[in-house]
Amino acid sequence: MYAEIIIPLALPKNYTWLVPEPMIQGLQPGCRVEVSLKNKKYAGIVKSLLQEKPAAFDPRPIESVLDLKPLIYPEQLALWSWIAQYYMCSEGEVMAASLPAHFKLSSESILVFNESFGDDFSSLEHNEYLVAEALLLKKELKIPEVHEILHGNAVYPVVKRLIDKSVCYIYESLKELYKPKTEIYISLHPDYRAEEKLADLLNQDKKWSRAEKQLELLLSFLHIQKTEQEVSRAALLKKSGASDAQLKALISKNILLSEQRPVGRLKASPLAIDIPFILSQAQQLALSGIQAHFESKNVCLLHGYTSSGKTQVYIKLIEEQILQNKQILYLVPEIALTSQIVRRLQSHFGGYLGIYHSRFSQNERFEIWNKVRSGEIKVLLGARSALFLPFTDLSLVIVDEEHDSSYKQQDPAPRYHARDTAIYYASLFKAKTLLGSATPSIESYYNGVHGKYGLTALMERYGQVAMPVIEIIDTKKFFQKDGSKIICTPVLQEAIQQTLDRKKQVILFRNRRGYSPYQICKICGWIPQCKNCDVSLTFHKLTNKLLCHYCGTSYPPVNTCAACGNHEFIQRNFGTEKIEEELGTLFPGAHIARMDIDSVRGKTAHDMLIKQFEQQRVDILVGTQMVVKGLDFDHVDLVGILDADSLLNFSEFRVNERAFQLMEQVSGRAGRRDGKGRVMIQVANTRHPVLEWVINHDFRSFYEREIVGRQQFSYPPFSRIIQITFKHKIKDIVHDAAALFALHLHKEFGNYLTGPGEPVIARIRGQYIMELMLKLPKNGSTIALAKHVIQQHRSILGNDHKFRSVTIIPDIDPV
Repeated sequence: MYAEIIIPLALPKNYTWLVPEPMIQGLQPGCRVEVSLKNKKYAGIVKSLLQEKPAAFDPRPIESVLDLKPLIYPEQLALWSWIAQYYMCSEGEVMAASLPAHFKLSSESILVFNESFGDDFSSLEHNEYLVAEALLLKKELKIPEVHEILHGNAVYPVVKRLIDKSVCYIYESLKELYKPKTEIYISLHPDYRAEEKLADLLNQDKKWSRAEKQLELLLSFLHIQKTEQEVSRAALLKKSGASDAQLKALISKNILLSEQRPVGRLKASPLAIDIPFILSQAQQLALSGIQAHFESKNVCLLHGYTSSGKTQVYIKLIEEQILQNKQILYLVPEIALTSQIVRRLQSHFGGYLGIYHSRFSQNERFEIWNKVRSGEIKVLLGARSALFLPFTDLSLVIVDEEHDSSYKQQDPAPRYHARDTAIYYASLFKAKTLLGSATPSIESYYNGVHGKYGLTALMERYGQVAMPVIEIIDTKKFFQKDGSKIICTPVLQEAIQQTLDRKKQVILFRNRRGYSPYQICKICGWIPQCKNCDVSLTFHKLTNKLLCHYCGTSYPPVNTCAACGNHEFIQRNFGTEKIEEELGTLFPGAHIARMDIDSVRGKTAHDMLIKQFEQQRVDILVGTQMVVKGLDFDHVDLVGILDADSLLNFSEFRVNERAFQLMEQVSGRAGRRDGKGRVMIQVANTRHPVLEWVINHDFRSFYEREIVGRQQFSYPPFSRIIQITFKHKIKDIVHDAAALFALHLHKEFGNYLTGPGEPVIARIRGQYIMELMLKLPKNGSTIALAKHVIQQHRSILGNDHKFRSVTIIPDIDPV
C-alpha cells in the first residue's frame, strides 16, 4: 500500500511514500506519519491511501505512524485541497497555516557515537576531545547539550570536524513540542481517610505540641477539601498562609500526599445557557427572515444598522444549534480587538464557548484544537485561522462584520479570504452561513440583491434609538500659521468640551499611528526615507525614533538634512501620538487614552483599555481603525473623524467603499443608548459624494451608484481579479521578469490584462516590486485556464537562470 502525504512545505505537488506492512493496520487519511525528505524528517498528514505504485519512481517507506486516530477529518482535508486549488498555493502551505506548531513537531539533530571509531581520542583537538568523551559515555548528544559542553564556543565547526573524522554521525529525529501543564495536588494519606483515624491523629497533643503551624496547615487543608473537593498545592499555601517547609514536613510524616497531575491551560466554566433578553419586534422579524431564507439557501446576509442588535439575533441562532447538540463557528475580524463580544458570549454560553486566536500560546491552541475535535466545545469564537479547526458536527457559521479587510490573509500563503472560505467550509457539512454587517461589501450585497444569498434587513436601532446626527466641518476655513493640517478645529473643540461638561465620552478617529507621518527639511524639502523601502519614516515621539511602518526598521531622529545640511525640519501631518499630545494641552483636566497597535501590544492590554473606557475612567479615546471594530459603549456622545480626506484620496477601485464603511462604522459608536449622538467629520473636499451618503446613513444609494461604476469598468462583482506580484532585489531583473510574464499572458488573456507596472510603494524590505492584474470574466473554465497558464509560466521563469530568484506571488481576489 502507498500513501499520498502532505508535508508542511511549498512543494509543487504532494509526494507518495510506501506504507510498510506492519503500519497498514489502522492507518487512515488524516493521521500524522513520520517521513524523511532530503535527510530531514517531517510530520506529514496522510491525504489518501493508494493501492498502485507510482510508475516513475520507487517510494521511500514511512518511518512511523504518529496517530492512532485521525488528527483531522475528511472535511478539513477537502478544505485544504480547495484552498490550495482556488488560491494557487500548495497543500503544504495550507497545512503549515492550519495546524498549531506542536502538531507539526520539529526535526531535531542528534549526534550519535560511531562505535567503530573506538576510544582513542589522542588525534582530536581539545574541543573535539570534550565532545567525543561525552559521546563515549552517553552515546547520543543533542546540539543544545554540545553547546553546554563547549560553552557556546564554535559548536558547528567542531561538530563538522567530528563527523568528517567519523567519530560520530548526525541523526534527525522528530521532537514532540507540546508539554502538558501540570500542577501539584495534595490529598490525605489513606491511613487517615476514615473519620476515627483522622480524629485520633488530630487529638494527639504530644504530636502537635512542637508543630502548631503544621496542625494549622492540616486543618486548613481539611476545610478547603470539604468545600472544593480537590486541593492544589498553590491554593493550599495561599489560603493557609503556611510555608512550603511546613507542607513538606506533613508529607514526610505520611499525613499528606502530593501528586503531580496534568491540568488544562483553558479556564473551565460550567455548561450553561443564559439568554435573559427578549428580541424586539424588528429583531424577531430579522430572525424569522433568516430562518426562512435558510429553508432554501445556504447563505444569508443580515444588513443591519450599527447598534441594531445583530449580535442578539446571532445569540438566538446559536442557542437553537446548541440545544440540538451542534457546533457553531463565530468569526470576527480580529479577536484581540473584540474583548467585549468575548465577555458577552461567555455570559450567555459559559463552558460551551471556546476562543481561538493568534495571541494564544501554542500550548493553548493545541488544547483548544483537541476540545473542538472531541466536540467538547460547541461555540467557537475566533479570527480567520479558526476556520482550520477540526469541527465534527458544524451546523452554523456566523461571519460578523463580513466586509472587513482583515478577513483576507496577505502574507504568507495561503492568501485566502476567510468569508469566502467559510462559505465553502460550511457547505462541506451542509451547514448554513450567516454574514452580518452594517456596511456589507459590494460583492456580498450584490449576491443578496440578485438572489444568490438570502438578504434580511434590520434597519432600526435597538430600543428605537435614533441614528447619530452627522456634521461636516470644512477644514479649508481654518489655517495653521505653519501651513500644516489642523488637528482639532475650534468647532470640534467646542463640541468636545460640551460633551465633557455633560460627563459623557468622546472617540476621535485617525487612521494613522505615530506622531508625525513624515518630516521635511525647511530649506530644500528633503524627507527622511527608509533604506529598505520607498516610504517616508514616521516619527514616534514616545520612543524618540523614526520608524518604517512597512519593514519595521527604526532609526534615530534626523537633525541634519542629508541634502543641504540644514538643521530645521517641519513635522508634516499628524498621527495618533500627536493628537493625544494636543488634546492634553486643549483639555488638561480630561483623561485621554490612545488605542493603536503601539499602545495595546500585550495579550490583555486592549481588554484593559476597553474596560477603563466602559467604566468611564477615560474621557477621550483616540484611535486608529481599532476603535471601529465591534465596540459598544453606553456613554459615547461624540465621535470625531479628524481627517476624512485621508480616507477618500486613494487610487484604488474600492476607495469609496472603504471610506463609506469606515466613516459609517466609526459614526455608529455614538449615541448607542440615548440616541443623542453627534458625529463631526473634518474634511477639505466637502463635495465628495460619499459624504452625503454617510450623512444620511444611506447604504442603498451608495451601493446603487457604486455598482454602476463597477460594471462599467468590469470590477468585482462583475469579474474575478488575479493580481501577480514580482519581487527581486535588483530593479532591472524584476522589471524584465514582469514584462516577459505579461508577454506570455498577453497571447491568451490580452483583453483582461493590466500592467505590468510599479505599485505606489515600489520597494519594500529591499525588494523591488512589479504588478500585473487580470480582470477575468466570472467563467469557471476561463479562470481555471488562467490559473493553469500562470502556474506554467511561473515554472518556466523559475527554470530561467536570470529569473530563478524572482519571487512570483499570485493573489486571487486581492483586497
